[in-house]
Amino acid sequence: MNYPGSKPVLSYCRVSGILLHPTSFPSRFGIGDLGFRARRFVDFLAQSGQQLWQVLPLGPTGYGNSPYMCYSAMAGNPLLISPELLRDQGLLSDEDFAGLPDFPHEKVDFDAAIQCKMRLLKKAYENFREKASPELKDEFTQFCQSKAYWLEDYALFMALKEALDGASWNQWEPKLAQRDRQTLEKYRMRLPGEIFFQKYLQFEFSRQWSDLKRYANSQGIYIVGDIPIYVAHDSSDVWSRPENFSLDVNTGEPAMMAGVPPDYFSATGQLWGNPTYNWGRLRKTNFDWWIQRFRVLRDYVDYIRIDHFRGFEAFWAVPKGETTAMKGRWVKAPGYAFFETLRQELGELPIMAEDLGVITPGVEELRDRFEFPGMKVLHFAFGSDPANPFLPFNYPRNCVVYTGTHDNDTTVGWFESLNDYEREIALDYLGGTGKEGIHWNLIRTALGSIANVAIIPMQDVLGHGSSARMNFPGKPEGNWEWRYRGEELSDEVRDRLRNLTKLFGRAPKGW
Repeated sequence: MNYPGSKPVLSYCRVSGILLHPTSFPSRFGIGDLGFRARRFVDFLAQSGQQLWQVLPLGPTGYGNSPYMCYSAMAGNPLLISPELLRDQGLLSDEDFAGLPDFPHEKVDFDAAIQCKMRLLKKAYENFREKASPELKDEFTQFCQSKAYWLEDYALFMALKEALDGASWNQWEPKLAQRDRQTLEKYRMRLPGEIFFQKYLQFEFSRQWSDLKRYANSQGIYIVGDIPIYVAHDSSDVWSRPENFSLDVNTGEPAMMAGVPPDYFSATGQLWGNPTYNWGRLRKTNFDWWIQRFRVLRDYVDYIRIDHFRGFEAFWAVPKGETTAMKGRWVKAPGYAFFETLRQELGELPIMAEDLGVITPGVEELRDRFEFPGMKVLHFAFGSDPANPFLPFNYPRNCVVYTGTHDNDTTVGWFESLNDYEREIALDYLGGTGKEGIHWNLIRTALGSIANVAIIPMQDVLGHGSSARMNFPGKPEGNWEWRYRGEELSDEVRDRLRNLTKLFGRAPKGW
């Protein structure tokens, strides 16, 4: 049993946890949600001695279903709302669940899941308007008022997208794209029900997630959230705050696109297509939009992982019209000023820095100035020489070690794809034959390392192969689909993880 204590300080506490996005929970609705399966997972974490649960970004996903390309940097994903919890509120009934599709158990069929979930969510919304108690409606009103600084624009944006057949905002009629006041008011009068529905979805997401977080914290489990440095071009953030981004004033398209330059992994680099930031404008506003973004996420999580942290020191900017990232340039970013301002506004900064890739001394200085732990990935440790920074004997204490990440193959898949030379080196280093399961060899190495924090993807705990991979960078479709079966959280897996966690000094105090 876990004995909750104070929240660990990652820069010196020795802890471990699991990486698992909520979409991967078992569910009869085709996609994981925030219902009883989420609580069962929290119980598994607590019983196995874990103290951290890392999730991917929680926002509403668009084309490709990527949590890193959301319609809002501040809203929650309605697909995570549990219909069963809505039933328990009296907003749905068991009869509403009759005739559910026969969803696959080990992957998300997003198209089918979206169709099913939205039907149920619209029914719950109708019942909320007709039957909700005065107390619940007052809670909804207070939520809308307290979140109005982002919720008003987001709800209108999503209502407009649905009314305009999903078209990107820069393809809307010019006055609407440019937020002419009279035009916005005309559409608000035309779409009141659709706007209300979007606000209701955010209300229910917030209620369910906040309840789950309170439950997790009560069990001594603390949540690591994820904040992508960039936002999707087709998002309420870019439409409502275009001055914060590098946009073509005539077309609304990105004038400078984000990405990374050519490297060992790609001869043409990576062109992500997101607009880069107008940091000059953001600095003049004392980084107000960014501060709001961190405030929103901090309400939902205990720690924040910053994706592509190096972009706060300098970012790769590619001009409009380019089809690869080759002709970009490095542009300095005001990272020191930003994090100083963030600390002044929010106090403690419980941040992890995703500092993978080609990292310069300037990025390391920025990370270390604020004592943010960086990342180490064991999949990158073998195949070179003893100076490899991903080998555990080269780690600093203030870092987070992973077997692999959501962008990597699973450990089983990774090991099977190694050439004979790298496989032999890995086995020599790990001191095993792989017979107990290479995933447990790597989990043991991560937990036994000097790193203060060790986080293991759930696929590795369960020993899954490449079919359970979460994301293939550069592949536009077929990602983010993996789910586990409920029976996989077995006593045997729990006990094995607990014993290793306790053996290597990562279990909670009192164990």
